[in-house]
Amino acid sequence: MPDTTQPPAAKDPNSQHWLTIALLLFGFYYLMQVFVSKPAQVISYSEFLQQVNNAAIAEVVLKGNEIHGRYRKSDANANFDFRVIAPNFENARLLDILEANDVNIKVQADELPFWARMIAGFLPWLLILAFFFWTSRALQSRMGASGGGLMGFSSSRARRFEPTTSGPRYEDIAGLESAKQDFQEIIDYLKNPQKYRDMGAHMPKGILMMGAPGTGKTLLAKATANEAEVPFFSVSGSEFIEMFVGVGASRVRDMFNQARKVAPALIFIDEIDSVGRVRGTGLGGGNDEREQTLNQILAEMDGFDPEEAVVVLAATNRPDVLDPALMRPGRFDRKITLELPQRKARAEILQVHSRHTPLAEDVQLDQIAAVTPGFSGADLANLVNEAALNATRDNRTSIRQEDFLSARDKVIMGTPRTDLLNPSERKRIACHEAGHAITAYFSSHSDPVQKISIVPRGQALGMTEQLPEEDRHNLNEDYLLDRLSVLLGGRCAEKLVFGNVSTGAADDLKQATRLGYKMVGQWGMGKNIGPIGYSIAEEHPFLGRELAEPKEFSEQTAHLLDEEVRLLLREAEQKTIRLLSEHSQHLQSLLQALLEKETLQHDEIVALLGH
Repeated sequence: MPDTTQPPAAKDPNSQHWLTIALLLFGFYYLMQVFVSKPAQVISYSEFLQQVNNAAIAEVVLKGNEIHGRYRKSDANANFDFRVIAPNFENARLLDILEANDVNIKVQADELPFWARMIAGFLPWLLILAFFFWTSRALQSRMGASGGGLMGFSSSRARRFEPTTSGPRYEDIAGLESAKQDFQEIIDYLKNPQKYRDMGAHMPKGILMMGAPGTGKTLLAKATANEAEVPFFSVSGSEFIEMFVGVGASRVRDMFNQARKVAPALIFIDEIDSVGRVRGTGLGGGNDEREQTLNQILAEMDGFDPEEAVVVLAATNRPDVLDPALMRPGRFDRKITLELPQRKARAEILQVHSRHTPLAEDVQLDQIAAVTPGFSGADLANLVNEAALNATRDNRTSIRQEDFLSARDKVIMGTPRTDLLNPSERKRIACHEAGHAITAYFSSHSDPVQKISIVPRGQALGMTEQLPEEDRHNLNEDYLLDRLSVLLGGRCAEKLVFGNVSTGAADDLKQATRLGYKMVGQWGMGKNIGPIGYSIAEEHPFLGRELAEPKEFSEQTAHLLDEEVRLLLREAEQKTIRLLSEHSQHLQSLLQALLEKETLQHDEIVALLGH
């Protein structure tokens, strides 16, 4: 989408020509002085005294300790014939000798030439003026890019885009059908606002797009402006904030004024949580500049005339930290949630991103979509790019299915590491991953095991991958209890086979403990606590809010929560040990297969463990 903001003024190449010419002239003058003038001969002080006593010297010029002189036979208008350095203690005797031998004596002050003195006197001031001129231009380019110079420091940093046919359109966006349907009404209003005014209806002043990173919030905003064929002002929330209080508020005013002049128009504020956070939080109080910027945004949205066709779009992936005043009706009236794409939507997104890539005949995008749950649109775009890079490295002309699967493993787990494990560690890791796989395979409510590997990738020494048969939105208690068993499966397998445990289960224990606290404290799945939900295992957006809010439960309740989670994990561990003991032969078979092949796919796992 072309940017219609005026580009910064190009530097004038003639502005530096005068400096280049001056340097060339100075260099030419210096060379002429060196090569044209005949240099004086340097003689010793003893030889100089001998020439004086022989009456061979007609004239000398004294410059401190340096003596320049001419012989009697030389031309009086020519350059000096010789040069000599006299010692300090000879000054008085030397004058007597010169006078006695009828030598013409001249004394010249030891000073620089006129041009050198001029440069020495004015050069510091020229450098100071040049420095201030340069810094002034730098400040103008940074703070006044819109043409205001230093006075443009408070001008809006919003980039204006005009609608274009080459920009993103709704047909270029897959997987956001619900959000696009919500925006159709906004597009129709911007194209024909009078139709809604006649019915006494007013469009929402603000629309807040909420979703995980990479779900397409910015792309959807640009496509909406192109569909509506209106100017589009794009700015990040952090661009309002400067060191000086009041600058952000001034930029907000300037941006809204620009949008009103070209209405109908769209204003898009990305990452609005950087300025729209809850006010009055934090240990040291609020940030005056950020809070004034937020207050100005609220005032500008309240000041919208109902007849003005200006709609504000904002995007955030942290709606929980936004100020309630920003969320109320009359400001951001409508909230649109952009979820992570489901399987069908993922296949459509892959189709969009692979339109201009040569795909081999074996590529099945539906299967790739099935093995990428939880991937956002940006993740899928990165997956296609990694697959293309993998095919290019192998000097192939098309992308195969194996390239997508290899790229998926790289995106999720990282690049395979070349470091070799010693045999004892390798066997323990194989036992650990086999324990996860056996527990998952023989649990009734667990997701199917897709892949097992003991090849180190990223920070992981091994991996057991489970993929749900369909995307899940709601997790029941049976599934969560089996999930606890799977997380403890690796540790329990090590205990059965080796008689002890290792540090490799640290992350598994952390995940199991966090899940246990959520089950007991948030989802009411504890036997003794009952159906009560607390803010346990939640991330607090502000430390100040966490300290300021009263505790939801007493110390006695906290003790009960700890005991309940400990009991839950103990029961899950005992259940896992019983299951692994029942299938100890399968555990040994899977362990040996992993030591031999290092990586096992779903079909190989089923062949080993049976149905």
